[in-house]
Amino acid sequence: MEIVTAHGPAEAVLDEPDGPAGLPFLLVLTHGSNGGVDAPDLLAVRDVALGLGGAVARVLQPFRAAGRRAPGPAAKQDEAWLEIVGALRRRYGDVPLVQGGRSNGARVACRTAREAGAAGVIALAFPLHPPGKPDKSRAGELRAAGVEVLVVNGDRDPFGIPDAADAAQVAVLPGERHDLAKDPAAAGAAAGPWLRRWSAGPRAAGRRPAGAGRTTA
Repeated sequence: MEIVTAHGPAEAVLDEPDGPAGLPFLLVLTHGSNGGVDAPDLLAVRDVALGLGGAVARVLQPFRAAGRRAPGPAAKQDEAWLEIVGALRRRYGDVPLVQGGRSNGARVACRTAREAGAAGVIALAFPLHPPGKPDKSRAGELRAAGVEVLVVNGDRDPFGIPDAADAAQVAVLPGERHDLAKDPAAAGAAAGPWLRRWSAGPRAAGRRPAGAGRTTA
């Protein structure tokens, strides 16, 4: 699905579950600065969401669709993202929106969550700071999301690991670096309880998942 934004066209790969109509949620995921929508951790989370009956849109943002490696100004990236999400919500109707992404895409998902009307955020490999520069913390983006955020990071990530106080839940995967590629299924497993809240209905979605805080898989 091509989605035209003020900052260029985006592409969304749509995956929808087989079975009866009536989606429990829409999950919209996106990539990192120099990545794509087939990153192993994104696919693992996609598979879990489909298994719970949700629809999934994996979004190639305009800067990547145009062949650029750098996302450009955050404000323009966020504006394009909100247009993309708006188009997807018109397609799928009034179902809970969960948005997320990996690395830079996780930052976009956090920064726009409130305005997008998201029910929650999944932040994969959230880049807490540039490598070797812990003083340049981006924890404020997690705290300002306005909704509950699940962070899934590797314990060897050179971009750092958010503190348990920075999000509703921080899952730390042993042996993983920034790409979360050693065992992508572990990223999907970490996201499963989070997504199950919406597949179980409105009352379950209002509760924090068991084990909220910092966990090590």
